[in-house]
Amino acid sequence: MGKKAGKYILAVDAGTTGITVMLLDHLAREVSRAYSEFEQHYPQPGWVEHDPDDIRQLVVSLMQRASGSITPAEIAAIGITNQRETAILWDRRTGRAVHNAIVWQCRRTQDICRSLDEANLSRKIRNKTGLRLDAYFSATKIQWLLDNVPGLRTRAEAGELAFGTVDSWILWNLTGGEIHATDPTNASRTLLYNIETMQWDSELLDIFGVPQAILPEVRPSSGLLGTCLGSLLGEEIQIHGMAGDQQAALFGQTCVQPGSSKNTYGTGCFLLVNTGKERLDSGAGLLTTLACGPAGEPVYALEGAIFSAGSAIQWLRNGLRIIRTPDETEEIAAGLQDAGGVYLVPAFTGLGAPWWNMAARGAITGLTHGSTREHIVRAALESIAYQVSDLIQAASGEVGLGLTSLRADGGVSANSFLMQFQADILGIPVEVPENIETTALGAAYLAGLSCGFWENIDELHSLRRVRRVFEPSLGDAERTKLLAGWRKAVEGVLREG
Repeated sequence: MGKKAGKYILAVDAGTTGITVMLLDHLAREVSRAYSEFEQHYPQPGWVEHDPDDIRQLVVSLMQRASGSITPAEIAAIGITNQRETAILWDRRTGRAVHNAIVWQCRRTQDICRSLDEANLSRKIRNKTGLRLDAYFSATKIQWLLDNVPGLRTRAEAGELAFGTVDSWILWNLTGGEIHATDPTNASRTLLYNIETMQWDSELLDIFGVPQAILPEVRPSSGLLGTCLGSLLGEEIQIHGMAGDQQAALFGQTCVQPGSSKNTYGTGCFLLVNTGKERLDSGAGLLTTLACGPAGEPVYALEGAIFSAGSAIQWLRNGLRIIRTPDETEEIAAGLQDAGGVYLVPAFTGLGAPWWNMAARGAITGLTHGSTREHIVRAALESIAYQVSDLIQAASGEVGLGLTSLRADGGVSANSFLMQFQADILGIPVEVPENIETTALGAAYLAGLSCGFWENIDELHSLRRVRRVFEPSLGDAERTKLLAGWRKAVEGVLREG
């Protein structure tokens, strides 16, 4: 297939705390970028919400900014990637959200999860979805909205409402309400999608009390999804790719063969291991989910999810107010010989894999009169590396991962102190690509393959460029000592939770 007319792919990366739009050329180089954070809402402790209209407006304005220096005809296609599991309900007639989005981090539905677990439904749900019964996922968020916002259940059952994760919300708005769809990677994160039959599951819908009428159509991750309104960018542009952020990052790192893996450092931290056509189920706290194969087709993957990574750094800035910008944490941490025995366990919204404790809350341990602001900053960065180490140990025991190096990406991977400490704690090299925004890159690749902008996965492999490799420099004895201190801190949090 020859190259499609058009010089660029426009990639929309709608993350948890900010949105990035990138324009990429045929060599997968960033031509332009627009980024902005948006407001986080915390109505109660452990609750997290977004205003869907903030997301809608910001996506459009950033698309216009990122593409402002070119003509619309030069854009071959649009790709979308998104924070997963976040639940949005909107009115099909007006297109307006009927409540704030309930974010994946939100823990308000813990009691619903406990009730279902006590009804012995956890195993059935796990068998069908590959996921744990946890407030992290979408289904209990939908159930909460329908049962707690007056009138919504009646309207949902009448077919007046639409549900979507953030990808569906963006697609609906870019197409002027013409397309209500998602893709398998996002559908597989709802607790409503059967990853064996590749369909919405009627038994799961009954368990969670979710009407079939509100669900989006499931379309391929790499394929024509709809057409962006000409009024938004000056000309109609087809949307050809869509995937949840972590699966998009896996594809952006061209980890399409069984056994290949990556770890993304963003608001949370996510390790994904491609297992191909073979579904593997974890006994060590990892999830089974859907990812993308060489042509964007659904394949299976194991995933370890950490809830607080970059969000721990944001907490230093917004909560403790001991830093001005996330960038300064690198210099602060590197200026110390060590963390002075201080450990931060960032269980602000519970602990994810491999612990899966919804009730756990954060803690700082090892404080003395000699502890300083700098020690806490360093401990926050180190906590990210420790959590990743726990994930990789769990994955290695289950799939014989046997990593000889780690492919890192995501915004927080720009922190050189963290990447060096990660290499030291793992005892293996950590590779950071030239373009660390591999979520956006993966969305672009999925769109570009579908429309013929790129020919095949081999061409995408040839485009991968490594910026830096961090080699481990820590001795085994010191590594063992540091990890023992971390595990003691985690055990204390788990006892309290």
